Amino acid sequence: MNAVEPLPAKPSVRVLRWIDRLRRSATRHGANGEEGVAGVDEAGRGPLAGPVVVAAVILDPRKPIVGLADSKVICENERERLAVVIRRCALAFSVVAVDVDEIDRYNIFWATMLGMQRALAGLPLPPAYALVDGNQLPRAMPCPARAVVDGDAREPAISAASIIAKTVRDRIMCELDGVHPGYGFARHKGYSTPEHFEALDRLGPCVIHRRSFAPVQAKYATGDLFAAAASHDA
Repeated sequence: MNAVEPLPAKPSVRVLRWIDRLRRSATRHGANGEEGVAGVDEAGRGPLAGPVVVAAVILDPRKPIVGLADSKVICENERERLAVVIRRCALAFSVVAVDVDEIDRYNIFWATMLGMQRALAGLPLPPAYALVDGNQLPRAMPCPARAVVDGDAREPAISAASIIAKTVRDRIMCELDGVHPGYGFARHKGYSTPEHFEALDRLGPCVIHRRSFAPVQAKYATGDLFAAAASHDA
């Protein structure tokens, strides 16, 4: 969609309240109006395995979405429901996955910043402004932007991005569970759980483990780490 549809002659109270919520969110952070404001958030910075996924979402002021919140406080079924609604109602959205090779090459912080740049650049509707969850911004942005601490809980567009990023990453990890059986990726999504550590002890790391992460390094000396991965993936 390349343009925002005009408001109906008599918009409903629900639509007017939604527009006011987006406008207050935008002006609170220095954006010029509520249209074209992208929310940006990631999922998967902390896990020991798998990609970090970043989403950017531009919400439609004409299409209210009820229930937006930080994806971490929403149950799985509700996240999946909201993800469908967001995809249907948003003016634009973009999702990118930064793989393990780039995470290990750049470190997780810079890999996440790279993902944010790519997600914004991938929006089919160029954003006028971006609200990014956290306290830091990527070095190069395609539009003016502001970092928002706890933005996924406070700003609707960032909440929407967090839901899209989380549901996409969870789906990726479930698919990777079939490629690399025995680790339980479909259950713990690569996070540091007792089940995951037990699988690492039993199987060694596989190619989607983040070899730059301290918990993995602490369990395996560098030589053993690569040997175990090569043996398991052969």
